[in-house]
Amino acid sequence: MLELSPAFPDDSRLTADGRIEIGGCDAVELAREFGTPAYVVAERDLVEGARAYRTAASAAGGDVQIAFASKAFPCTAALAIFAREGLWCDVASEGELHLALAAGFPAERIVMHGNAKSRAELEQALAAGVALIVIDNEDELELLEELAAGRRQRVLVRVTPDVSGETHEKISTGQANSKFGLSPDRAAAALARIAERGVLDGAGIHAHIGSQLFELEPFRRAAAALAGFAGLAVWDLGGGLAATYQARGATPPPVREYVDAVIQAARAAGHGPQQTLILEPGRSLTANAGLTLYTVQSVKRNVSTWVAVDGGMSDNLRPMLYGARYEAYVADRVGGGESCVLVGKHCESGDVIVHDARLESPRRGDVIATPATGAYGYSMANNYNGVPRAPVIFCADGRARVVVRRETLDDLTARDVH
Repeated sequence: MLELSPAFPDDSRLTADGRIEIGGCDAVELAREFGTPAYVVAERDLVEGARAYRTAASAAGGDVQIAFASKAFPCTAALAIFAREGLWCDVASEGELHLALAAGFPAERIVMHGNAKSRAELEQALAAGVALIVIDNEDELELLEELAAGRRQRVLVRVTPDVSGETHEKISTGQANSKFGLSPDRAAAALARIAERGVLDGAGIHAHIGSQLFELEPFRRAAAALAGFAGLAVWDLGGGLAATYQARGATPPPVREYVDAVIQAARAAGHGPQQTLILEPGRSLTANAGLTLYTVQSVKRNVSTWVAVDGGMSDNLRPMLYGARYEAYVADRVGGGESCVLVGKHCESGDVIVHDARLESPRRGDVIATPATGAYGYSMANNYNGVPRAPVIFCADGRARVVVRRETLDDLTARDVH
């Protein structure tokens, strides 16, 4: 019997006649009702994902907090779920901070990141009263001391531990030569300066080694490299756990295993259970909760079989940006099929969604589903070729609702000044 790929949401299934359902909703019917392209999210997966992280953190004992890396899916409806489930939120711009607050995150559960924060962004974070501001460099430290006089803002200093995992170079961040953070020696000097001047509260450190990591050993090495900071009250060890993008690809460790490994590594390095440990999962919370629906516009057999759809790099930039690999399926004929190149509608030869899709008798009008687009699709969406951005549809218990409407053509000119 055919089964859906593990890249699909847990709350999805393949019916006996080969049709895809998400949250009890038929994919083809969703496309008919809401149009395509469309981001479709299994709402229950977001809830269960948050609870899996909270349960793993609670089982370890001590003060362990889970902060959603909002850059992965800065959708207010998703942020609201994570806020209700008791997560913290990691933001990296004034826009993400605005979204987190609008979604209901209390400021005392928000961590402000960024390697090039502006004066306005720091002022906004201070005014909101965020729990922690992560200082990336000495220039930022000087500016924040100027702005925070009299407020005693709690801060972390970002450390590059010179540890990197096996991932794409564009999402590797823990190596010594990185645009993020300071070397351990410079971070220690920054913390000493903070303590000496007494304007800020140097609560601890932050370190993040990269994204889409399948192996746990780099996380252990990163924690060990931070042993010299063991006496500090707060360690934020970032995120990075991978998501499943293809059935035949690597499989990430379970959330419980990842959380246990990082906590044990931190404690082995001297950061005790009485101190605060923060983890910042992003894609592992949302990637597999979502998929994208497209409609086939043409099928052309020109050496390869080229199947062109009504979206592409405007709704999923990752294949072009990172060479990311996805799967694709005809939503009402899953199983088997011929080898096809699934391409987008944009004026770039590189606008390829899946290079080696196996699609069952593809034809104009078919609905195509690409799973694992719940992270960095919506957040990187753009208007290339003047294409309005896709809506976000939440599905649960057989009911679908729009949580972000589709952009209109008038939206494209809404910011014009005449």
